Parts: sequence; C-alpha cells; structure tokens
Amino acid sequence: MLGVDPAAAGATGYGVIESDGRRCRMLRFGALSATHKGPEHFPERLREIHAMLCDLIEEFQPHGVAVESVFTALNVKTALKLAEVRGVVLLAAAQRDIPVCSYSPREVKASVAGYGHADKQQMQLMVRTLLGMSETPEPADAADALAVALCHMQAAQFRARLAAGTSRVNIRVNERATGSGASAPSLRIARSRGAGSRISLLQ
Repeated sequence: MLGVDPAAAGATGYGVIESDGRRCRMLRFGALSATHKGPEHFPERLREIHAMLCDLIEEFQPHGVAVESVFTALNVKTALKLAEVRGVVLLAAAQRDIPVCSYSPREVKASVAGYGHADKQQMQLMVRTLLGMSETPEPADAADALAVALCHMQAAQFRARLAAGTSRVNIRVNERATGSGASAPSLRIARSRGAGSRISLLQ
C-alpha cells in the first residue's frame, strides 16, 4: 500500500507499507521537497511528484494508493493548488490501473490515533508503534503519509471482515430457504397468561 500526503507548498510525503493480515510493516517512507520555490516553478514541482510516484509504483507494485483529501478549511488558492497535486497522484495511479482511496485528515487521525484531533507528534508516535519502527518517522509529512496508508489498510481489513460475515449470513439464509443444512424454522402460536397470542420462531 502506498500512502501519499500531498502538499501545495511544503514537502509531499510518501510511505509504503505491507501487511500479512495481522501486522503492518514499513517498507519505505520519505518526503519530496520543492526543488525551486515560487509559483512559476509549480508545474515543475508537479512533474517531480509524478515522477517520484511512478518510480515508487514501479518498484513496489502496490495494490492500492491512499491519499489524504483536501482540507476544506484551506483558503481557495491553497486548496486549488493542493487539488492539482492530488490530480498528479490520481494520474500516476490511473496510469498503472491502481485503485485510489481518499481519506480526510480527521478520518486518518481517528483511525490511527483514535482521536480525530491528534497533533503531529501524537501521529508520529502512533505510526512508529503500529509499524514497529525503531525510530520516530521524520519528517512529519512522511509520518502523515504512513498514517494514510495505515488508515486505508485498516479500512480494507474491516471491509473484508464485514463482507465475510455477510457472506456467512447469506449462506445460512439460503440453506434455510432451500431446506438444506439445518431444518427450516417453523411457527408456533403460544398463549401467555393475560396476554393475547404471540408467534414464536422455532429452529
């Protein structure tokens, strides 16, 4: 799983993790800072971010890309630039037919730290703990990217468990409907003292 924390002006963080179904492990993390500052160099920055993501996708072959969504409290100018960076992330993934999921900052914090308003230091410590890292991930942009990847991994595992539970329920319902497996339920009308009839379901 490749997690990306896009930035309009600062460094764009990235983090690659893998899971065996029980534990997650960090494979690589870092952050790409702008080579040149200033709005006139923004197209060049988009190209650098795209190239970095393409290299990561080529090397690690992730099954998915998770990216942090645009923070709605940003001013319009910053939000538009951040949306352009996210567009580059989506393009890099689409070029390799890799699905992309977006998560809000609050969703990521709640999933990883258990608190939707956790600060950057708390997030870094939780990421370190969950990934079993010997050192706190730096810079914070890279830790945020790892947190986005962890958020997606946990969400994917939850959806898988939910789908498995739904599948088992459907199987039991179908068995009862067709009369296979356990015996089909029967209805019995029971009468209690001082009350009317009630219908009970017998297995």
